Amino acid sequence: MIAAALRRALIGLVCIAALPVARAQFSYDVPYVPTPLVVVEEMLRLAEVTRDDFVIDLGSGDGRVVIAAVSKFGARGIGVDLDPERILESDYNASVAGVSDRVAFHRQDLFKFEISRASVITMYLLPSVNIKLRPRLLSELKPGTRIVSHDFDMEDWKPDARSTVRKNVFLWIVPAKVEGRWHADLALPNGARSYDIEIKQKFQEIDGLVRYDKKVAGLWNASLRGDRVQFTIVDDGGALDTNLYFDGRVSDDVIEGVILRGIGADRQKISWRATRVAGVAAQ
Repeated sequence: MIAAALRRALIGLVCIAALPVARAQFSYDVPYVPTPLVVVEEMLRLAEVTRDDFVIDLGSGDGRVVIAAVSKFGARGIGVDLDPERILESDYNASVAGVSDRVAFHRQDLFKFEISRASVITMYLLPSVNIKLRPRLLSELKPGTRIVSHDFDMEDWKPDARSTVRKNVFLWIVPAKVEGRWHADLALPNGARSYDIEIKQKFQEIDGLVRYDKKVAGLWNASLRGDRVQFTIVDDGGALDTNLYFDGRVSDDVIEGVILRGIGADRQKISWRATRVAGVAAQ
């Protein structure tokens, strides 16, 4: 106990001693403004952080967001900040919270730091920085990764959820890339049928159409959340029209899942699989 207390005290003294020189040597894209603790709590709640998550806080300041994710939700994580003063302070705060074994802080440019291992990204940056980061977030993070931002959005990438506790909190779920043409051969109760499904995509917003039997029909209620895609097609191959409710998971160039046909006592489950048609974009 005495050794631990002495170690924390020494870290604090090192922080204080190092600050004047360190701060004078660097300039930063984002000023240091601590996120209120009630907003930290709401960010982590909205992102539904669990012990299975790996949280990366971009522009981590004094470490409070990722330390809370680790200490209150059992996650593991990393904080990234360019300011050496904040890194020293974060290390000290993690030591005081007793979570130094599950969190680390790196002094590095957040535009260059490896983010692909994250299941949750947290940030309190400026709007211009959010937009500059956006291409990396969309291309390097796995579909389903949650991104939560304090106060600032990402322009035309609409949030999947939004909350307000003193400040605005925005949540995005990284969408899978589903734009293009997909082909599916289905064994339906009224006979086999081939579908060519064309999907247009803007972030998580999707729309499209389906071609079959020389017919063209729309996709109804199309939605994309992470790697989960859902839509409805009207099956008009029998005596009565019946809805086909598609629910699938996207993995690169394959979508696999289950179709629910009909409702109630008449409901049937049908497995489905679609493959992306190479070199064919949605028309």
